[in-house]
Amino acid sequence: MNFQQLRSIREAARRGYNLTEVANVLFTSQPGVSRQIRELEEELGVEIFERNGKRLTGLTQPGKGILQIIDRLLLEAENLRQASQEYAGEKSGTLSVATTHTQARYVLPQVVQSFRSTFPNVRIALQQSAPEHIAEWVISGKADVGIATEGLSQFEELVSFPCYQWSHVIVVPEEHPLTRLHSVSLEDLAAYPLITYDVGFTGRSHIDDAFRQAGISTDIVLTAMDSDVIQQYVSLGLGVGIVASMAVEQNRGGRLHAIEVPHLFAPNVTRLAVRRGAYLRSYTYEFILQFAPELKRSDIETALNMSGT
Repeated sequence: MNFQQLRSIREAARRGYNLTEVANVLFTSQPGVSRQIRELEEELGVEIFERNGKRLTGLTQPGKGILQIIDRLLLEAENLRQASQEYAGEKSGTLSVATTHTQARYVLPQVVQSFRSTFPNVRIALQQSAPEHIAEWVISGKADVGIATEGLSQFEELVSFPCYQWSHVIVVPEEHPLTRLHSVSLEDLAAYPLITYDVGFTGRSHIDDAFRQAGISTDIVLTAMDSDVIQQYVSLGLGVGIVASMAVEQNRGGRLHAIEVPHLFAPNVTRLAVRRGAYLRSYTYEFILQFAPELKRSDIETALNMSGT
């Protein structure tokens, strides 16, 4: 039994049993992957995968249990590597942070700047995507930390922490009719074409829920992942924008007018997630605590070592 065999099993399950993709990820050949899998099955005396001819089609029932053990073994192997570097006093490394565009653009710059002043030899790799991909990257070890508004608390493999609360605001061009209203209602808003986030991004579910619960139809003419893109199209007169509050704080002196509407949409909570059971370097804890100062390292350590429910 060796780590290459274990990685072959894990990646086969992750890559939908496509051994070509597995070979690419592991920098080997497809026959090599097949051999690694077959040798481990022979050593264990158990069929891990279901097959249709030579093609893998799924996990057997014993294979599902074995995969969980393999995941733990590989996680502990990575933990051992991280711990050895920590105990050797190494202050360098790479911190991979998976997050959304809004967090990377508007929230993280000050945190990253402060972190870099404390750990100048640690490289930060920012990866931007949708919350579900962020979760997948943290679970797989591709990212050390995930930061997003939606979805991170839904994965048993992750430990997530609430960090801060924020609201949506309306953005319109100067002199727009909505700027003359004392209080904007959902009915007022729905009278105009709307521009907001893609489904699954930056609290979009709270926007949809508000209109649905009120029984009001909307005309969402354009969606985007990027708050800046949304505001650009609002400035062109294509519709009324609904964006995250932190995305407009730096643009209040520009061509757009922001209208606060905390009464229309439920508040949003940004969460930070790490993989359950992972060993975190000291600089990872420092990054987390700079992003969410109300957290304590002892609480994070306790949560990491608790088994999922």
